[in-house]
Amino acid sequence: MKKQLTQGILAASLSIIAWSCNQSDPKPKGSYTDGVFVTTMGNWSDNNGSLSFFNREQREGDIDVYATVNGGSLKGGVQGYAVLNGTGAIAVDNNAAGQDKVEIVDANTLEKIATIGAPDIENPIRVAFASASKLYVSCWGSDVSNYSTGYVAVIDLATNKVTKKINIAKGPENLLIDGGKLYIGTTSFTNGKNLTVIDITTDEIIRTVAFDAAPTPIGIDANGKLWVGSGIGISKVSTDTYAKGTLYAGADQAKLASNFTFSLDRRTIYFVLTSDFSQKGKTYKVGIDDSQINVTTPFIDRLFTGLAVDPKQGLIYAGVTPSFVQSGYAVRYRTDGSVIDSVKVGANPTGFVFR
Repeated sequence: MKKQLTQGILAASLSIIAWSCNQSDPKPKGSYTDGVFVTTMGNWSDNNGSLSFFNREQREGDIDVYATVNGGSLKGGVQGYAVLNGTGAIAVDNNAAGQDKVEIVDANTLEKIATIGAPDIENPIRVAFASASKLYVSCWGSDVSNYSTGYVAVIDLATNKVTKKINIAKGPENLLIDGGKLYIGTTSFTNGKNLTVIDITTDEIIRTVAFDAAPTPIGIDANGKLWVGSGIGISKVSTDTYAKGTLYAGADQAKLASNFTFSLDRRTIYFVLTSDFSQKGKTYKVGIDDSQINVTTPFIDRLFTGLAVDPKQGLIYAGVTPSFVQSGYAVRYRTDGSVIDSVKVGANPTGFVFR
């Protein structure tokens, strides 16, 4: 009887092992080398932004993965996150003066390496790696009432110190690095209508390009042209002569095109068109060879607070914000605009970083 019982237990054990081997192995806890990060702003006055993470095959993830790893929240709105090789940089904007910062982390484990805070970092917006040893951070500066103190901070990642502040007193925001140049957009609609171009070798301004409204560098298309959004215009710009041609998303100057992202083949730009900064809008697309933008038929009849395309799968990720204090969603779409599924993330999702 004892022998039969032992054999039964052994058989059951082998069955469990065989069943387990047929299941997909879960990612080891603390490994963030394959999946999707979502930057969430939260409600600015509550400092409840976070960095969410989930694997592509899952529909549930960690809403505050930084807190999970480091035992405490970021304490602010996450404005931007960038990764290069094994290093990550998180821009955190706190509503209290002197509490803004950039967190340098191990990109594979998300463990904190260093904190760079005020007065070197004030109201940070975006982060961009020039190399494994240099990081740029766009900062609105201490005075955001008229954006008169804005700058781009240059960080030496060997020492995690700010080595230079490049004066961009127009509310510097979006950053794009390509071909040895840093392109800087702005947020100020009154005096920030120039795209600033910086040589990343010298960290000196080499050009400013005028636009009708605050410019947002989008990216480089399949033909090597730079695209820049401004107001309701989307411009194709030569990176050599800076000559540009502009397409307009309609004629209503009260509207704003934003949240631009390229398709996987970099031949289509997706964007959100909102009405007078309201919470009403729809999502459209334009091809890089199109002569006009079709605003009659939206690509997706919905407003999003963030858009990005996964470089691995080509799927479109869109941020949905029910409110600034409750969980948001990352909604996945196919390239024909059909919805796949959604994943709950932190409040007010605005950006995506794919690994």
